[in-house]
Amino acid sequence: MRGKLLTYIVRLAGNQVDAEDIVQDVFLKLWTIRDSLDRYVSVEALAFTIAKNKTKDELKHSRNERFEDIESSMYHNSFEATDPGIITEQKDLVVHVKRLIEALPALQQSIIRMKDVEGYEISEIAAITGAQVEAVRVNLSRARKKIREQLIRLNNIIRTYKQDEN
Repeated sequence: MRGKLLTYIVRLAGNQVDAEDIVQDVFLKLWTIRDSLDRYVSVEALAFTIAKNKTKDELKHSRNERFEDIESSMYHNSFEATDPGIITEQKDLVVHVKRLIEALPALQQSIIRMKDVEGYEISEIAAITGAQVEAVRVNLSRARKKIREQLIRLNNIIRTYKQDEN
């Protein structure tokens, strides 16, 4: 069962080292509940369910850390500019894009973060979310479109405001 679990988790997690750790965690969990395993019709199915849930938890945790690292990097890079106005605009843009992503429906939010922030492939996102590949594409397209429309609207408001000041 170890080999099957490892293959399954590598496909979900995309990382051999993390998959090894998760397999260990699965067997540890099975060991701790060994006295009640006879209640289950299939211990293998139980192991795969534990593996899937553990992998999702790990990916969620990892995704949040990477998103925070990227956000921090974006803030840092904005300080490379010398004009204080540009620095402020870049920081504001980062904050605004983050808020726009957070305002998306949960599935679109997850998909856009996995694809555009973390670099997952569409097929990997489908495996992680349990959605069909085409559904992932549609949700990604809708999320990007909504963010693009919001940014264009914001840009138009800013441009109008600056014209009114002059």
